Amino acid sequence: MTRLTARFWVDAYLARLRQHAIPAFVTAHGDDQAGAVLVKLATLDGQARAFTRSFDLATGARIWSELAAGTEPEVDAAIARQRGFDPDLWVLEVEDRQGRHLLDQDGFSG
Repeated sequence: MTRLTARFWVDAYLARLRQHAIPAFVTAHGDDQAGAVLVKLATLDGQARAFTRSFDLATGARIWSELAAGTEPEVDAAIARQRGFDPDLWVLEVEDRQGRHLLDQDGFSG
């Protein structure tokens, strides 16, 4: 099975968000080929959540799991810690008052 490059996935995700008029920005550009991707969802009320890809050990599927949730500074601190471990990490910031991130849609979920 061919694996998508991180850059291709990021570009496709940003395009899908634009189709839904959901603003999103690349706040940290990771490795184009194999960088991991972290998605921060800011609901513009001072709260945020951060999602990262992981494996479901029971099924072997790739899933999005919540890395952190809370005030935006708390989530930003968790993201900074992750970037300290992985300098190739992409960080995308999605801003949506309704809390939409589209990670559960076809092509982005599991």
